Amino acid sequence: MKKIIAASIGKCVHVAGIINFLSLAEKEGYETQFLGAAMSIDKLIDAIKEEKPDFVGISYRLTPEPLKSVIDELKQAIKINNLQNIKWIFGGTEPTAEVAQKSGIFYKIFNGMEDVDDVIAFLKGRKLSGVENYPRDLISRIKYKYPYPILRHHLGLPSLYETVESVKQIAEAKVLDVISVAPDQNAQEYFFEQDKMDHRLDGAGGVPLRSKDDFIKLYEAAQRGNYPLLRCYSGTSNLIPFAQVLQETIKNAWCAVPLCWYNVLDKRGHRPVREAIYENQKVMKWHGDRNIPVEVNESHHWSLRDAHDAIGVATAFLAAYNAKKMGVKDYIAQYMFNVPPSISPKMDIAKMLAKIEMIESLHDDNFTTYRQARAGLASLPGDLYQAKGQLASSAYLSMAIKPHIYHVVGYCEAHHAAKAEDIIESCKIVRGVIRNTFLGTVDITKDAEVERRKAELIEEANIILDAIKTIGYKAEDPLTDPDTIDKAIKMGILDAPHLIGNEAACGKLVTRMVNGALYAYDPKEKRILTEKERIERILNSDSEVSICCS
Repeated sequence: MKKIIAASIGKCVHVAGIINFLSLAEKEGYETQFLGAAMSIDKLIDAIKEEKPDFVGISYRLTPEPLKSVIDELKQAIKINNLQNIKWIFGGTEPTAEVAQKSGIFYKIFNGMEDVDDVIAFLKGRKLSGVENYPRDLISRIKYKYPYPILRHHLGLPSLYETVESVKQIAEAKVLDVISVAPDQNAQEYFFEQDKMDHRLDGAGGVPLRSKDDFIKLYEAAQRGNYPLLRCYSGTSNLIPFAQVLQETIKNAWCAVPLCWYNVLDKRGHRPVREAIYENQKVMKWHGDRNIPVEVNESHHWSLRDAHDAIGVATAFLAAYNAKKMGVKDYIAQYMFNVPPSISPKMDIAKMLAKIEMIESLHDDNFTTYRQARAGLASLPGDLYQAKGQLASSAYLSMAIKPHIYHVVGYCEAHHAAKAEDIIESCKIVRGVIRNTFLGTVDITKDAEVERRKAELIEEANIILDAIKTIGYKAEDPLTDPDTIDKAIKMGILDAPHLIGNEAACGKLVTRMVNGALYAYDPKEKRILTEKERIERILNSDSEVSICCS
């Protein structure tokens, strides 16, 4: 184990940067020791003789003029005490780093402008300078960087040329690890049946990708800077052929597919719900067979339609359970915060912790999950200054669940589709938040109210899952049976207020925000419904079931 000791020198008392650096070093397996602030050169030399470190870090963040004489004193002390075998590291501002550079005694100089990726690479003994030094698959990239999360952002502008140029710009900025390609709706639904496209909608909701060559152009644009990985939505029809195109062109970092959506339920396709579930499961299996990670973006679809928190937790588990049963080995669990926007931070954390506990109970030698956190799109206001604050606030809260991936949602999304400069700025805001959280935060996950609500949600989610098992008692595995899940939606076991009037769903659920959490609500009795009461009403009322299923 290599040892690093560090201190600020001269009259400098600024130590946050040193503490952060030592924290990173400790996570990379170094033995570390912070010596103190404003340390004299004599005391520093005495500490070096006693500790015998491999590296000595010194910091100076005051005006640069006095630093030259301090470094001259250090240089002389190194020579007198024969300490040339030690690797000296300097940290400071750009002006003080210039002074340090001229001295010629430092093995590594940090001027405060470096990205955390570069610091981690230094501690690992690597230099991030080319494709061979950047992990080229998702799991390797996560493991290389954790406990710092890798960053993801989506990109899909109305023209292919503009999107390709933006990929180049983002890659060169080295702020993003994964670019999520967002095809327009025409591409998602009719990539293989382009005669059916309504070309008036070209570029609506994303980039108009019309050929494999278009995808290859995006991949080639990313082969620079920090070589970000690419991934793309699964599409809403011809899912397996589309998955093959993504693997052959952009080397899809992971598959994102829903369980119950992208069909008549959300009007994003013409498939019946049962058929969509079956096809989505086949997509999971196709990727699982090829050891490609899979994300089942299910839970937040219910929450975005104002389903209460217990349904959000139950469907989070249901999605992961289906992925595991389809043979997926590496599962990306997305935890979307701020849904609905009025949920309180405490209740939001409780909901996410309930999801985590249930999902990660599925872990075994053949199934591992990785946490992906993000802000809810609807939580970002149209005022761009307030939106930047919300982006930072949500990122800070999200770090409490120690995510492996942070999905940056551009602060501008409520105002306009994010362009390269917006994405770069958003990523830098989040990087600043993440860096600060590693200096130490209050652990909100241990809060008594959070723990109470988490336990309540796990109990209620299990009631929902048990109800699905009850109605699917004839199936070999009700939780993966498309007919049973479809029936659960029609009966209202899985339901959302926004589904009212949808022939594929029940649409009778009423929910209400109470003390920062979203509950099922009885508008006649004007009170919260426990999940036990809600499910019993559904299962015991034959007339209600027949109406919902008609």
